[in-house]
Amino acid sequence: MSEQLRILVTGGAGFLGAWLCESLLSQGQQVICLDNYFTGRKDNIKHLLGNNNFEEICHDVTVPIELEVDQIYNLACPASPVHYQSDPLQTTRTTVLGAINMLELAKQNNATILQASTSEVYGDPAVHPQPESYWGHVNPIGIRACYDEGKRCAETLFFDYFREFNIPIRVARIFNTYGPGMDPNDGRVISNFIVQALSNKDITIYGDGSQTRSFCYRDDLVMGLIKLMNSDFIGPVNLGNPRTFSMLELAELVLELCASRSKLSYHKLPADDPVQRQPDISLASSKLNWKAEVELRQGLIKTIEYFQTVLAGKDDSGYV
Repeated sequence: MSEQLRILVTGGAGFLGAWLCESLLSQGQQVICLDNYFTGRKDNIKHLLGNNNFEEICHDVTVPIELEVDQIYNLACPASPVHYQSDPLQTTRTTVLGAINMLELAKQNNATILQASTSEVYGDPAVHPQPESYWGHVNPIGIRACYDEGKRCAETLFFDYFREFNIPIRVARIFNTYGPGMDPNDGRVISNFIVQALSNKDITIYGDGSQTRSFCYRDDLVMGLIKLMNSDFIGPVNLGNPRTFSMLELAELVLELCASRSKLSYHKLPADDPVQRQPDISLASSKLNWKAEVELRQGLIKTIEYFQTVLAGKDDSGYV
């Protein structure tokens, strides 16, 4: 990218959004961070506020907005079950109305727009690993449906706008991502395990701990988003680390790295919780020349260092 672009990042004060803003600024771009701070945090972007190429707008994507932009990354939406289930109606509004409003903004500006979709569109998958051609196995009336079906509807809107108005779209299906900048209270498994381990509290294991997930480090994921945005590939494309770990394996690794005295505590598996989740990243590899580089142990060490600092009350910026 040789010319400076004006880029909008919705959900730009969130865990991934803030790192995306910082990464784009490091490439010399002008960045507008739009967030209503439902789950995003001012602390995530406070170190960017003095940058002349950075602008922060407090706004809810469910309300239309007029801006002049060249690219839009639509990341606005609570991403952890704790948050998106706390207000399911607003979650659906954010995913659906937010997609419509951002697509309309893209149409007005002839801007390229990227939808941060999710592996949750595959639900509790009957196909393993999950390729983009798999249509998913989702409960449309379950407690996770506000997020799962909301993101599926957003993908529908993106492709209908593409077919109807020839809007240049990009759709990324993001698998579990972690790293510095995570909210200690967001309810995601890695943040839960690390905070519990550092506090020497019981590690909460749902079910028997045999369910598997893949974990992609923040830096890898954001680079995948940027590569997709600046490619000619529409997607959808899976972005994630294809190596999987059971919840027990993850817990044992966190305990080791934290030198923790915590014990494992087993609880009932939540409704519609997927048994296994693993991305097929063949398309990302062939179309974007992208793959996850950071191994889980390496990424966890950096993430644990961040949480140690946050829990000690020294810094809450996410960039230590």
